[in-house]
Amino acid sequence: MSLPQPPSDLHEQVARALAEDIGAGDLTAALIPEDQHASATLLCREPAVICGQPWVEACLEAVDPRLQIAWRVSEGAQVAADTVLAHIEGPARGLLTAERTALNFLQTLSGTATVTARYVERIRDTGCRVLDTRKTLPGLRTAQKYAVRCGGGHNHRMGLYDALLIKENHIAAAGSITAAVAEGRRRFPHAPIEVETETLEEVNEALQAGADRIMLDNFSLEAIRRAVERVDGQCELEVSGNVNLDNIRDYALTGVDYISVGALTKHLHAIDLSLRVETVA
Repeated sequence: MSLPQPPSDLHEQVARALAEDIGAGDLTAALIPEDQHASATLLCREPAVICGQPWVEACLEAVDPRLQIAWRVSEGAQVAADTVLAHIEGPARGLLTAERTALNFLQTLSGTATVTARYVERIRDTGCRVLDTRKTLPGLRTAQKYAVRCGGGHNHRMGLYDALLIKENHIAAAGSITAAVAEGRRRFPHAPIEVETETLEEVNEALQAGADRIMLDNFSLEAIRRAVERVDGQCELEVSGNVNLDNIRDYALTGVDYISVGALTKHLHAIDLSLRVETVA
C-alpha cells in the first residue's frame, strides 16, 4: 500500500496545537540549563498501526530545529507491543516542550489508523471498501482522514463542499428525493450526488432520479440484499449505520460497494506511547 500525502494544513494544525500547549512559554522546561543536551526513546506499548510521523517531525522542528529524530519504523507500519519507534536527540528544553504535543498527534492518528486497519482486514477479500465520515475531531479532519488512508481505508467526501449527500432533512426541505436530485444536477452538474435512503421505496426513487450513489441507512441485511438486487449495478451502494467489527463482514458479503464507519474517527482509542529521556549531557 502506498502512503498518502500529508495534508496541506499539517503545519497549521501543529502551530495551533503548540500555541495551545506552550502559550507564553514552558515554565517547567525553563528550569533546565539552556545548554543541556538529551536523548530519548519513543516506545509503543500496544499493537498498533503507526501514523502521524510528519506531525511529530513538524512539532520538533517548530520548537527547536536542532532536535533530531531517527525513526525505527515506517509510517503505516504495524507494530507489536513494546516496539521502539524512534530515538530523539537535541536540546533538552526543546525536547520536553515538544513532547506532549508530538505524542498527542501520534497517539491519536495511530489510534485512527489502527482501528481502520481492523475494519479493513475483516472485509479484505470481499471487494467492498471501508469509508470514513465527517464525524471527526474539529480542526483535525484532514489529519484523521489521512490516518484512515494509512490504515487501508478510503475517504468519503472531505466536507460539505466536494460532493452532495442528500439526507433526510434535505429531502424534507426539498419536497422529495426526485426534486432534490434534479436541483443538485442543475446547480452542481459536475459534483457527485449521493442520496441517503431509509426504505426500499426511497431506493427506487433515488435510482430513478439518477443518483450516483445510494446510501442504505440502518437497513437490515435482508433489505440490503433486496436493494443490491434491485439496483443491479446501476449505481454505487453504501451501507451506513450501526456498523461494528462483528457485523461488517455480513454487510460486505451482500454485494454493496462501500461501508461507512463513523467509529473510525469519533470513537477514539489513543495508542499508548511512552517517551523516556535516557541520557543528558
